[in-house]
Amino acid sequence: MVVSKLLGAILVMEIIVMSGTRFGAVDGLRMDYYMMSCPFAEIIVKNTVNTALQSDPTLAAALVRMHFHDCFIQGCDASVLVDSTKDNTAEKDSPANLSLRGYEIIDDAKQQLEQQCPGLVSCADILAMAARDAIFFAGGPVYDIPKGRKDGRRSKIEDTFNLPPPFFNTTQLITMFGQHGFTVQEMVALSGAHTLGVAQCSSFKNRLSKFDSTNDVDPSIDSNFAKTLSRTCSRGDKAEQPFDGSRNSFDNDYFNSLIRKAGVLFSDQTLYTTPKTRGIVNSYAMNQAMFFLDFQQAMFKMGLLDVKEGAAGEVRGDCRKIN
Repeated sequence: MVVSKLLGAILVMEIIVMSGTRFGAVDGLRMDYYMMSCPFAEIIVKNTVNTALQSDPTLAAALVRMHFHDCFIQGCDASVLVDSTKDNTAEKDSPANLSLRGYEIIDDAKQQLEQQCPGLVSCADILAMAARDAIFFAGGPVYDIPKGRKDGRRSKIEDTFNLPPPFFNTTQLITMFGQHGFTVQEMVALSGAHTLGVAQCSSFKNRLSKFDSTNDVDPSIDSNFAKTLSRTCSRGDKAEQPFDGSRNSFDNDYFNSLIRKAGVLFSDQTLYTTPKTRGIVNSYAMNQAMFFLDFQQAMFKMGLLDVKEGAAGEVRGDCRKIN
C-alpha cells in the first residue's frame, strides 16, 4: 500500500515537473523559473539557511512556521515579512505573529540575490524555498517546489484573524483548512509540522486550570504531562515547551506524543481525541514514511495558495518594504 502510494506520488510529481507550466490555476509558476535568469538562486537560499541552522537549529521550526503564517494570510506573498509604518500596522505585529523568528535569514538571502540578480527573485519565493530547505536540514523529506511567486502589496494586522488559534477543536480546524482547499488528511499532515519547535505557556495555560465548567484541567491531557506543562508555566507566559521530545528533528514523534495524551496545544491533542482524525494520527505514528509523503504533498499544495502573478504583485527590493 505504502509502496504503491509512493510510486503514484512520484509519477504525479514527474508529470508536474515535465509540464513545468501549470499548477492548478497558477499559470506562471515553474520548477525551473530561475534557471536562466538567476541560476544560483536556490543554492544561495539553501546555503544561507544551512549556515543559519548550523548556528541555531531551532530556526528550522521558525522558518516553517513563518511560511505557514504567510500563506494562510493573503496567500504565499511574503506579506508577513513587511515592517509596520506610522500609517500601517503590518501582519508581523499581530499577537499571533509576535513570536515569529528568522527574518534575518530571509534578509540575508535577499541581499545576496540582489547582488547576483537584481530585481528578479521574490521574497515570497525565498521564504518558500527557505522553509523547504529547513525541513530537509532537520531530517525531513526532500522535495522541489515551483517558483515564480510575486510579492504582495498588502500587509495588515486585521487580516491575521485567518490564522488557526491554539484552542480550536478538530471541527473548527477542518473548516478553516477546508476554506483553503485542504482535506482532513492534509490538515493533519500539516499539523505534523509541530514535530519542530516549541509553544509558549500563554498558548496552552488555559488547559491547566478552569478549563471548563466540569473540569479544572483538560481531561485529554495525561496527568503527568499536565504537571510538566504546569512546571513550564511556573516560569511565566513566555516559557517554552517543546511539542515533542525531539524539537529540532523532523520526524513522526509528534503523533506518538498525541497517542500518549502529551499534545501541548488543545489544537494538537484534539486530533487524537476526535474519532474522525484519530486513525490518521495512528497511521502517521506507525509509519513515518507515510507522514513524510503526505506532508510534502500538503506543503507543495500550501505553497500555491493565492499566489500573486504578473501585475498583481511585485518583486520587492527589500523584503521588509513594499516598493
